Amino acid sequence: MTELGPDAWPPAPMRTERLVLREPEARDRAAIIELFTSPEVGTYIGGHRPRDEFERTLPETPGRRPGLFVIELDGAMIGTIELNRRAPEHRSRVRPDAGEAELGYLLLPRAWGHGYAAEACAAALGWYADAMPGEPVVLCTQTANDRALRLAAKLGFTEVQRYEDWGAEQWMGVWSPVTPPG
Repeated sequence: MTELGPDAWPPAPMRTERLVLREPEARDRAAIIELFTSPEVGTYIGGHRPRDEFERTLPETPGRRPGLFVIELDGAMIGTIELNRRAPEHRSRVRPDAGEAELGYLLLPRAWGHGYAAEACAAALGWYADAMPGEPVVLCTQTANDRALRLAAKLGFTEVQRYEDWGAEQWMGVWSPVTPPG
């Protein structure tokens, strides 16, 4: 996310009922390693990263960039959420200029099944709707990922297309912020 409208990056930490969305910090490094090297997390994203390689390449302070949030519960990182502009080769043509943002999220397996992903994604989408009024967001997942498809529907994403990529059928949905009349 390079163009975030009038809001400066990073925003103040966002608080939901149970979570905090904030920038990554050095204290998150161990949880980031656990997240990206987890076989369960890697199931629908092309596999997990080898732990020793990932530990060597990850800086002491994980990268900060516009659109990347850590999901924190009770002071500990449980996942990440991102809003990124899609690369030209993966553009969906949802917008005329095809520069839509894509929502992505990963949670540690111990955080699955508690509604944290829905809570964090809803907060990030609300922030994005304020930062980029009227701009749609896409979400892509494998059709085999039932949990992600249910979450997409719960968040208000509607199917745009299905396609084959990375050896599996993919689902793409779009979310558009509701603009109040008047």
